[in-house]
Amino acid sequence: MAEILQEVKDMENQQKEIKSEVMKLCWYMRGGMTLNEGFNSSYEDRSIISDIVKENLETTKKSGLPFF
Repeated sequence: MAEILQEVKDMENQQKEIKSEVMKLCWYMRGGMTLNEGFNSSYEDRSIISDIVKENLETTKKSGLPFF
């Protein structure tokens, strides 16, 4: 029984991580991706978009241009 409860807790934590990731991507995309599109995208797609966001943040920091 303890193993099942731990598995459920792990799955809940994974769910929270996915929600957080999708919502952050939607915010960074500024309307370029809806929540539904984010949740319907694959892990690979979200990972690629996340990498692009990170690259653009670094470029913005280096250039001194405003991001927000």
